[in-house]
Amino acid sequence: MTEIPQLTPEPPAVPPAPEAAPPAPETAPSPAPAKDRRVLRAVLRWTAAVVVCAAVGTGTAYGIAGMERTDVPGLATESDGRWAYPTLSKPPLPSGSPQPFAEANKAEAHYADLRALVLPAPEGAVDDKPLRGTDGWLETKDFLAEFADKDERAEIRQLLVDNGLRHIAARGWRTEDGTHTRIYLLHFDTSAVVAELVDDVAPFSGPGYKVRGTEISAMDHDFAELPWPGEFARYAYDEVKPYGAEHVRQAYLPAGDVLGVVVQSRKGTAKAVPFRQTVTLQSQLLG
Repeated sequence: MTEIPQLTPEPPAVPPAPEAAPPAPETAPSPAPAKDRRVLRAVLRWTAAVVVCAAVGTGTAYGIAGMERTDVPGLATESDGRWAYPTLSKPPLPSGSPQPFAEANKAEAHYADLRALVLPAPEGAVDDKPLRGTDGWLETKDFLAEFADKDERAEIRQLLVDNGLRHIAARGWRTEDGTHTRIYLLHFDTSAVVAELVDDVAPFSGPGYKVRGTEISAMDHDFAELPWPGEFARYAYDEVKPYGAEHVRQAYLPAGDVLGVVVQSRKGTAKAVPFRQTVTLQSQLLG
């Protein structure tokens, strides 16, 4: 038997792949209009300028913040008239003694050495040596010499005796502009005595007694309206025009068991700023 040969079928013909189309020619981008380029450059320039100005401004602000006003060109100002006082510090207290206005100190007594509580002279001032007294304590007669009228001096003396004056610490100086400053701290036994005494020497209408060289003095209302850091009142007076040979300012400070008296005089005009500065600093030492 004849075998029939198996015929292998031919694979179907695969149609040839179509030829790839040639790539389209690359089209060059249209150039940006000249106006757009100018705008872009302007934006970049302004951005850089802002960055530079910000950096310079920050540095300038930092520099000005760290300078004194008189160091800044265009902002230099003359002194407002304050004096250059040394750094103030209160003297040490005896062990266990409270500050004069501490809650535990009901008597408002000063336990520190009163001579160390007198304000020191400012830079450049000439010391008024007679006011130093003996060992820092001033005789009552030297304090009474501040007052013009003989009869009033006798009355004040009696007030001091009746109220138990213990001692007086004082200091005085003259500054280059001719201002003469005198400070007296009168020490009594109690704060109640001082509170009564100040009613006699410093009523609201004007000082109770005429300081040497004055006729009429009135309350310094401008000073009275300024902020006051002390724990006690201040009574400040200004001489009313026309002045005599000198213009006189005075203040009374009832600080617990101490009555502080500040007097400043000057030919022409006794300036308000150093007077108020002196009164305020003396009050801080007593507070």
